[in-house]
Amino acid sequence: MSHSEVNDSPLIIALDYPDQESALKMAGQLDPALCRVKVGKELFTAAGPAILEKLTGLGFEIFLDLKFHDIPATTAAAVAQAADHGVWMVNVHASGGRRMMDACRERLDKCSHKPLLIGVTVLTSMEAADLQELGCIDEPQDYVKRLAQLADSCKLDGVVCSARESSMLRQACSDSFKLITPGIRPQWAAANDQRRIVTPAAALEAGSDYLVIGRPVTRSDNPVDALKKILAETGLSSGL
Repeated sequence: MSHSEVNDSPLIIALDYPDQESALKMAGQLDPALCRVKVGKELFTAAGPAILEKLTGLGFEIFLDLKFHDIPATTAAAVAQAADHGVWMVNVHASGGRRMMDACRERLDKCSHKPLLIGVTVLTSMEAADLQELGCIDEPQDYVKRLAQLADSCKLDGVVCSARESSMLRQACSDSFKLITPGIRPQWAAANDQRRIVTPAAALEAGSDYLVIGRPVTRSDNPVDALKKILAETGLSSGL
């Protein structure tokens, strides 16, 4: 399936489950016309590539969120394997550096199916003190910007970023550079979350292209209704 044939939904639902059965049970309650799905380290380690085949068979496009980071040849080989599995998006750590990202870009450009190649800048769990311990004297936002611009110069398709960084990166990077934002909470779910939240509409307004959402959908009594409510909140439901 080419990118032009897929839905225009910005929503990516995180299938953060410890086994294939649970993930497929949730996927069966979603609508591939309204969202894509994310497979991360826990589910992929538990279920292996078979989960990608099964989700693709259900009609879903997949963000394979494994955050590859290794020597250039190894990382390039890994993203090529992801391409062979037909995933829609795959990511690597931008801190792997230019040669690693260039190798991944070059390898994917030779594949018949080319997933979006996305960089990971600074994990949201990392604070200034954590970076300083690693020898990085930049403020986290400055380091995020540096890594995003490096990924952009290596012709990656975008980066994962927090909504707080979207506006800055929209200005700092190419117009076509995609911003993928986790940690989104719709307005109607915000009351249950103590942390400072970002709504889907606010994230899109700030410049995010895709929104990764978990619990507000996966813990809903009716996941498809939750998807439709989120899309309505963003004003995008009429176009899907």
